[in-house]
This record gives sequence, C-alpha cells and structure tokens, in this order.
Amino acid sequence: MNFQVTVLKILAAYPGGFAVMEDLKRDMAILATSGPDWAGRTRRLAVRVPDLVIWSQGLVERISGGWQITSKGRAVLEFMEAAPAALEPIQPPSVDQTIGTSPALVPPLRQPADRAKRGRKRRERRRETRERARANSS
Repeated sequence: MNFQVTVLKILAAYPGGFAVMEDLKRDMAILATSGPDWAGRTRRLAVRVPDLVIWSQGLVERISGGWQITSKGRAVLEFMEAAPAALEPIQPPSVDQTIGTSPALVPPLRQPADRAKRGRKRRERRRETRERARANSS
C-alpha cells in the first residue's frame, strides 16, 4: 500500500479536506486490512507520480491535531486518477510540473549494497519461524 496516496485519498473524502489524526489512523487501518484491491489501486496511482512526497511538496498541511489536503494536493490526486487513455498521447508530467513548485528537496534513496544478503537472512528467519511453529503445534 502506498501510504502517501492513501493519505491524499482519505483527506480528499473528508469535508474541507481536513481529518483529525484519530480519524485518519482509523481509515488507514480499514484500508490497509481491506485486501489486495486497495494496495493494487494505490500502487497503480503512485506509478503516475513516482516522485510523490506529500509534505515537502506542499500537498498536505499539518494543522492543529490533524492533516489537510491543499489545492495542490487535490490537483495531483486528480492527475493520478485521470483516465489512462487521456494520458497516453503525452508523457505524464512530474509532480513538480503538475503543481508548479521547485524540485523535491529529498533525494531518492539509494539501494543498499547488501540487499541480497538481507533477503537471504529474511528467508532464513521465516523458515526458522515456520519450523518452530510446526514443532510447537505437534
């Protein structure tokens, strides 16, 4: 699930685009546990704006105990939800072109050199956990 797309979608559904943190957390939990449909939908929307950073780009503001979507945030959300056929003839603009701001201040994260090693360790831990669970259930 793409957290930032989900935040934009939730805030856009609230009156005035403002939600207190309790409501936002509740809605996030509901969507996160709703199954693979929501995760797939947010992933497809996020592909259209790959450099999305809702706070530093001014798409969401933190206001007195909650968050509010800005007009820039609504514009980016509308762009992401536009029909794919309407986007085919042109190259989709970056977030910076869509909302008319300076380039994102946060550089993209680099992939760690030991990624394969971490993957092997993760698989080993999962296998050990499964084996312990089988041994405990017998």
